[in-house]
Amino acid sequence: MPLYKTITVGNDAKVLIWKIEESFGQLSSGISLTKNCAARVANMKSDLHRRGFMSVRHLLAAEGYTDHDLFYDENGKPHLKDGKCISITHSFIFSAIIISDIEVGIDIEKQRSKILKIAHKFTPIEEYRTLANEDAIMRKLTMVWGAKESLYKSFATPGVSFLQHIYVEDFRLENLQTTAQVGFEDAEENYRVWFLEFEGFTCAYALKAEN
Repeated sequence: MPLYKTITVGNDAKVLIWKIEESFGQLSSGISLTKNCAARVANMKSDLHRRGFMSVRHLLAAEGYTDHDLFYDENGKPHLKDGKCISITHSFIFSAIIISDIEVGIDIEKQRSKILKIAHKFTPIEEYRTLANEDAIMRKLTMVWGAKESLYKSFATPGVSFLQHIYVEDFRLENLQTTAQVGFEDAEENYRVWFLEFEGFTCAYALKAEN
């Protein structure tokens, strides 16, 4: 069972990361899916997506949950039936969940240079020109993108723009944490954000802070 990493975030949350090394058949063993989720998996064309989906069910099991404890609201946001907050992500060979008593979001991104081409769509790119080299810019942009993804998942409100409504406070690469805000219509939320880099991937996870 390749539970890659477990992170306890104070008394507030727990992050679990899985490295997807098994076949779909191996990941399916011992896992019971709801009728809806079984249909979702059956319709997935990508084997990696199917394996990512099933690996998340193993992460749930590691915390004592099954697929039947998970449900999604009208905006596609996942929830646990016991009232705990949860966020889910998977990217290529890694998947992760974060579970907490307070609102949370999580995202994993593969570090790729193509993010330099789309950066203007989610953040003011001129803020990163002072970094030492392209690799540092790519790393930081990946962190910011992951942070905004995690905040978007937590806030879960249609119409929110990464560029216009989600702001990530500037941070030093070596600090691996920051704060962020989401402001949309009459709602505004503050968050604490942490980063983790491993094997060419970046994980960002956010916890709602008291306003």
